[in-house]
Amino acid sequence: MSVVRIATRGSDLALAQADTMAARIRAELGYETERVVIKTTGDRVQDVSLAQIGGKGLFVKEIEEALQDGRADLAVHSAKDLPAHRAEGLVLVAFPERADPRDALVGREAGATLASLRPGARVGTGSARRCAQLLAARPDLEIVPLRGNVPTRIAKIEIDDLDAVVLACAGLDRLGLGHRISERLAPEIMLPAVCQGTLALEARADDRLAKELATLSDTRTAVTVAAERPFLERLEGDCTVPLAVHADFVSGTGADAGGLRVRGLLATHDGRRIARGEATGAPEEAGRLGAAVAEAVLAAGGQEILEALAAGPPTAGSS
Repeated sequence: MSVVRIATRGSDLALAQADTMAARIRAELGYETERVVIKTTGDRVQDVSLAQIGGKGLFVKEIEEALQDGRADLAVHSAKDLPAHRAEGLVLVAFPERADPRDALVGREAGATLASLRPGARVGTGSARRCAQLLAARPDLEIVPLRGNVPTRIAKIEIDDLDAVVLACAGLDRLGLGHRISERLAPEIMLPAVCQGTLALEARADDRLAKELATLSDTRTAVTVAAERPFLERLEGDCTVPLAVHADFVSGTGADAGGLRVRGLLATHDGRRIARGEATGAPEEAGRLGAAVAEAVLAAGGQEILEALAAGPPTAGSS
């Protein structure tokens, strides 16, 4: 193999992410690269929420099919788009260094913060997770449903007369739009989505390229993925479920020195009920910690929240 064919979505952000990894593959592995741009169902259907058409896995399905049938050798995903269960014959081979995992408030006015928005401010988001946490912090807000790529969502501030929109810091930074961020929301206010800010490289399990691509992985990022995905898998979450989890490294003394902290939550769509869990341990225990936080969330009222969510219609689009 002399050319690695990289499957990607066609959005500005997806192409920027794919091109970043293509540059590394050329520089570090010595292969030439070729883009294979695929327009997924999630990209084609913009006039309804993802929850109504099958969830955020619709950003992944056709790309994985291109890997399975040999049209591509590698896929570059935003890891937060990946559903809980993997496609047959494929493996996640690398997780490059994580970008800023926090959420960003992009305000109409420079210097706007979540706390400073006017009473009843109109805030755009297409995410059940963001919606729930915004309303938990500011029940007075009017949440306006939002779909589209990053530039489109920012443009909606003027088009739809919004006071602010909430997006991922990582996407804005990767597109050179970090200057538009009014506030980087602390995880204590807005706990991030599963693996937010992380790229995931996916390949065929039986392809020798998979082993070579593994060298592009960042050890600390791989640990956070190993902690956060079991949380998602245990709760069987999709884009209709307002759930969040974030793993980070904490300093301390004694047993907690250099430990891994995992925080998770599950909420109702209106943010009035939130079940939380937290655990800290050794990085080698990442998977166990993520699963333990999921169990703690369920025990803290999360099971009842899941049952309530199952009984009622979703109100938001993606995480």
